[in-house]
Amino acid sequence: MDAVRVSALRERLTGTGWLEAVGGFAGALRRSVERRGASGLLLVGTEAYEPWHLAAHLDDEAAWSDVPRLAPTLLRHRPPADAPAHLTHDLRRLTEAGRGATVLVVVPEAVGAPLLERVHDARRQGATVLALDGGAPAGCRGLGGPDGDGEPGGPADAGGLGELRELAHERLTVGTAAEQPFDLAQHLVSLAAGQRAGRRSVLDRLAALAGRLTSTPEISRW
Repeated sequence: MDAVRVSALRERLTGTGWLEAVGGFAGALRRSVERRGASGLLLVGTEAYEPWHLAAHLDDEAAWSDVPRLAPTLLRHRPPADAPAHLTHDLRRLTEAGRGATVLVVVPEAVGAPLLERVHDARRQGATVLALDGGAPAGCRGLGGPDGDGEPGGPADAGGLGELRELAHERLTVGTAAEQPFDLAQHLVSLAAGQRAGRRSVLDRLAALAGRLTSTPEISRW
């Protein structure tokens, strides 16, 4: 990840409405973790896709922006017995999530029934659910471009994506499950979540954030 790539992405998406969507989603994430009574951020992917990069980016932004609650707890489907303590949390944490919890679900394609069931449990108990997915957007342009370049994630209802979107209080659809744009989208979300709302436009904020990438401290926790 570097400033040149983020700036190019920003220019490509100018006028599409997608940058505004990123800002709105990131703002919802920050408000949720900062609200009164918030108890923490639970980050979860699928068994095949664990959002390590986003976990590191959010941990980084928590330090940069002095918002400790942006630092996530990564939930894993099958954590190995010898994993470090902070990487041993499994999906049972979702069934224990209550009103103060924020659950961020990150899935490039299919969700899977077991994860959907646990997210249902979390929402029923009052957790705030946000979803970021790589499925095909419904009538809008995502990172796959106007001609669908990139790898489409399939119809909105494929692999449980439609159900996940209905469960989520806030959602962001990337429009492609291809690794590079999907990771870039997560990076932009984490960067924007670290910024306080102000008078600058989304484009101005992302331009400034892109300039920080060359000086961002390394994260070793993940």
